[in-house]
Amino acid sequence: MEERVITNYKLEEDTFELTIRPDSLDEYIGQTDAKGNLKVFIEATKIREEPLDHVLLYGPPGLGKTTLAHIIANEMESNIKTASGPTIEKSGDLAAILSSLEPGDVLFIDEIHRMPRYIEEILYPAMEDYSLDIIVGSDGNSRNLKIDLPPFTLIGATTRAGDLSSPLRNRFGIVLKLNYYNEKELTDIIKRTSRVLQIPIDNEAAIELAKRSRGTPRIANRLFKRVSDFALVMGNGHIDLDITKMALQRLKVDALGLDETDHELLTTIIGKFNGGPVGLEAIASSIGEEATTIEDVYEPYLLQIGFMKRTSRGRIATEKAYQHLKIEHQDKLV
Repeated sequence: MEERVITNYKLEEDTFELTIRPDSLDEYIGQTDAKGNLKVFIEATKIREEPLDHVLLYGPPGLGKTTLAHIIANEMESNIKTASGPTIEKSGDLAAILSSLEPGDVLFIDEIHRMPRYIEEILYPAMEDYSLDIIVGSDGNSRNLKIDLPPFTLIGATTRAGDLSSPLRNRFGIVLKLNYYNEKELTDIIKRTSRVLQIPIDNEAAIELAKRSRGTPRIANRLFKRVSDFALVMGNGHIDLDITKMALQRLKVDALGLDETDHELLTTIIGKFNGGPVGLEAIASSIGEEATTIEDVYEPYLLQIGFMKRTSRGRIATEKAYQHLKIEHQDKLV
């Protein structure tokens, strides 16, 4: 299946994100509360000459958790080492990462909720006491080995804070939630990307892209890149409103940022299940998608804009969804 342009999860084509990533909190657009608090925490840490408390960043994908982790390391004038929860499968994997840290380093673990529980238990003393307790040797000849670690800051990122165990969550001194961006913030991000990549864009075109970016900077930047392709091939390289609307129509991204998959999901609930309530598994079978994919990728934005509701009996398409899809509600048919 072709990957969705408007998915908030990272695609292989998103490598250009590295070139447009801001380096400081002052350059970072949006997340005003989280950014303001971080400035205070970092400044206090520098005054005390201590490592920053461990930081947990949570929220939907594509909102800038990885970018913020790199910015924190920059602001602390520290080196950053990165890892991903699913790739840490054995205690030795985590031990190798931790033992490579230098004093003041930042360790960023993305998708930390996907780390196995027995790996978490090795992380506890590392976070609390800067020590590593591991068992070496085979069954009959095993022994406990304790290794002192330098002071470091762990930054964990997750899209599912509820999946973290309480013992791990409680060891983070700083917990920050990242929220969806508003239209003004996304417009500013698109204009900044335009300047960095030296691809001119009109203000009206930037606003139009922002409206269709599902509150997510990653999607905004990806749409900007795709529309810039159309501007280069079918125009003079300058992104104006006409080119933007034409490109988004070709990409099948509607005025609210919904694509064919969103439309199929909503029309399935309305057409096959009379608007709901309907169970997640039934929807997944009807549209040929995994239930977890629907729950993690498609639903968050539809819930955010009020097109869908979750109830104890299942999913329901709201009146807003009917109106947007121009489908008359069956209750009104007489």
